[in-house]
Amino acid sequence: MRPWRLSPYPFPVAVLAFALGGGLLGPPAAAQPAVFDDEVRQSLRSFARIFEAVQANAADPVDSDKAIYKGAIPSMLRTLDPHSNFFDPRDFKLLREDQNGRYFGVGMMVGGQSGKVLVMHPFSGSPAYKAGLRPGDIIVQVDGKSTEGLTLTEVVDLLKGPRGTKVRVSVNRPGVEQALDFEMTRDEISRKSVTHAFMIRPGVAYVHIESFNENTSRELELAMRKLGEKDLEGLVLDLCNNPGGLLTEGVSVAERFLRKGQMVVSHKGRSSPRRPYLAGRGASAGRDYPVVVMVNKYSASAAEIVAGALQDHDRALIFGESTFGKGLVQSQFPLPENTALLLTTARYYTPSGRLIQRDYAGVSFFEYYRRKETPAGGNDVHSTDSGRTVLGGGGIEPDEKYSPPKLNAFQTRLLARAAFFEFSSSYFGGRDAKLPRDWKPDAALLEQFRAHLRKKEIRFSEAEFTDNRAFIEEQLRLEMYTIAFSKEDADRLAVEIDPAVARAADALPKAKALAGRARELIVRRTAPPGAAASR
Repeated sequence: MRPWRLSPYPFPVAVLAFALGGGLLGPPAAAQPAVFDDEVRQSLRSFARIFEAVQANAADPVDSDKAIYKGAIPSMLRTLDPHSNFFDPRDFKLLREDQNGRYFGVGMMVGGQSGKVLVMHPFSGSPAYKAGLRPGDIIVQVDGKSTEGLTLTEVVDLLKGPRGTKVRVSVNRPGVEQALDFEMTRDEISRKSVTHAFMIRPGVAYVHIESFNENTSRELELAMRKLGEKDLEGLVLDLCNNPGGLLTEGVSVAERFLRKGQMVVSHKGRSSPRRPYLAGRGASAGRDYPVVVMVNKYSASAAEIVAGALQDHDRALIFGESTFGKGLVQSQFPLPENTALLLTTARYYTPSGRLIQRDYAGVSFFEYYRRKETPAGGNDVHSTDSGRTVLGGGGIEPDEKYSPPKLNAFQTRLLARAAFFEFSSSYFGGRDAKLPRDWKPDAALLEQFRAHLRKKEIRFSEAEFTDNRAFIEEQLRLEMYTIAFSKEDADRLAVEIDPAVARAADALPKAKALAGRARELIVRRTAPPGAAASR
């Protein structure tokens, strides 16, 4: 719900972001023996002849690995669906790191700007954080090797390495004349999928799940225990911008709010029968508090499985935007040379029978991932446990719609030029990065920011600056919090001042009424004949 908090130059040292690659079945699948008919054999022979001609006659040398792994195979898979994918050795390693929720390195996010490699922010408690690296630092050398001309991927590979090994990073810091050197010892970097869990109101908790990796359900269990779950009066579960992940973890998260035996999701493919996933343990005592689930158009796959299950069983009120609509199951097929195929083998259906996947026929790969608003509709009509109508074929439709305010031209201009990020890093360049916890920008700082915009030739009118003062103050506060404290502290502040979170918390009474009606219907349906008359 906070699109302006997304970095303009995101590139994680931990992992590369695989676009909406969630919904993975846990264990690798066994590849079936290939059975080719004569037409397929002829096509393969034709491909081999074409490739031989290219290798022999192309004007420039042909990198066969690149041509096959990055060209031919991905292009073939894209003719099937938008989510089948091939992973070369490096990408497959990164995928496994993403699923494991950990890697070995220094623990920071870096990005690119004008050919330079910048520190976007170190992860709290990581070697980079403890060493004193800051947002805005420009990485110029890693272990004496210049980063000039290197890609982000190459710089990331230099920073990562075995646990316990040392790495020296040289940076140029705005406001400091000489380069600064930092020596760090690489360590295991754990990337939590449950990034925030705290009270936002008396009795009301907020929990944000960023993705679904192998540790998500365990992290959620620990977080809820620390929150004192048995005393909660309500929960806001934030799945915004969650691209999904492992199916098993999505099921585990959903089942802790459902009754034992209730369906969470099912999937069915061309060569596989429908397989249901049921809540194996169910909610324990004290988990009948109302739940509001926040979603947006970037909530996908396993996030949609959780939202769809809680909506179909009337266990939670879904709040926000229509979700992405990614309901294809990817089975993982390990291949030789540490490569892997992620092949779509089935489709996901919510407990009521709704298809989660939206239509991608006739849509380009780029248009599909741009995710234009395509609400559910058509003839895929179903009912929740209490009889409410829900639609399939276009993601999960919220029960209560909320769209974040659109950025105006001035706000977009400042974010596109990274004005707040650059100003904050230069402001703290030669100073101690310290602020009081209740700090807010004052008139003097706003005047310095105004001068920064002029220096960077970012055009604006005085009317625009005045009309957007509250937005400017908020963005400066968040960026400077990131440097003075941590990215995690800044994100928590963003949650605390986010009007969408407040609106979601306000909807908890509706969620309570919804769950209450569903429970009443269940009692009526399960009561023995004549029980109602005898009471």
